[in-house]
Amino acid sequence: MYFSASLVAASAFIASCAGHSMLSTPSPRGNTKWWGTCSAGAGCKGPCDSPKADAPFNSIYVAKTYVQRGQQLEVVWNRLNHPGGFVRLAMVPFDQSDSWTAFNANVLKYTCYETTCKAADPNDTTFGYLNGSGDSPCTTTVTVPENIADGTAVTLQWIWFGGGIYYGEINTSFGEYYGCSDMIVSGGPQSDTPPAATFVGGDATYPNSDVCKYWGSNKVGDCNFGNNVPPNPTPDNLLSQSLEPCMHGPPLKGAPYGFGSSDESGYANQTITTTSPAAVPAVPAPSSESIVESAPAASTVEAAQTSVVDEQATGAVPPVASDSYKCISRPASAL
Repeated sequence: MYFSASLVAASAFIASCAGHSMLSTPSPRGNTKWWGTCSAGAGCKGPCDSPKADAPFNSIYVAKTYVQRGQQLEVVWNRLNHPGGFVRLAMVPFDQSDSWTAFNANVLKYTCYETTCKAADPNDTTFGYLNGSGDSPCTTTVTVPENIADGTAVTLQWIWFGGGIYYGEINTSFGEYYGCSDMIVSGGPQSDTPPAATFVGGDATYPNSDVCKYWGSNKVGDCNFGNNVPPNPTPDNLLSQSLEPCMHGPPLKGAPYGFGSSDESGYANQTITTTSPAAVPAVPAPSSESIVESAPAASTVEAAQTSVVDEQATGAVPPVASDSYKCISRPASAL
């Protein structure tokens, strides 16, 4: 039986509608309300995929994970057919894991979402250069801080932000996605000095570089949708189950907020979908010692950002195909 290229592309995106991204290693807390995925657009506002009161870590029947200070901890998530964006990793004591302020003050690392993963077919430009489907694992490592006492229960937070192509709409960005993993620190070298946040760039589009490809904003909190939740979610209409997309605009190139040459704003020539104040405290630049408790709200923000370029305008990336495929509410079997 023959299937057109457009039908195959559409079916690939429909297959990914059930979830967009989540932490897989170390084992996340998960949740039951959103089938494990914690999407800000769907109403899961973080800072973790479930609150500490619901964490499996609390159960005496759940085996505990032990790590050492100075250990290189492997962190894994699957690409799940979505390109671009950043991942932020932070660690706090388990008792503080319901606090956005605590996580924002203890960031360990930023990296690109597509660290070791990429589109399955590099020649498929239906949704843009290297923006096609592909579900290979993406990995990075993070160092367990040395200023944590033995026996301390800690929580590693994972955030994906700045991801693109919401249900096949090429110039759109996703909201933020959160995941947390709980563990106990025991052994390893000790130090009283807290680690500074780092950024490791380089992704499928810009390998061996100090930048990432992203959509919308390069700043955590800009696409949390404030306290808003989907007004009328229905089981048979997937698009009604989220406030996404967050922003409209072409793919961008740059570093996360606080690491670029111009970081006065997390936005870069993007139109913002939501207009409510952010529920996530604004993230300070790595050199700042203060935590700002609120983020600005706006309907459209334009800011010059020297680390950002329009890939299609410069010709560095082939132009996208004229067709775009939206994830529709009917099942793939109905096509």
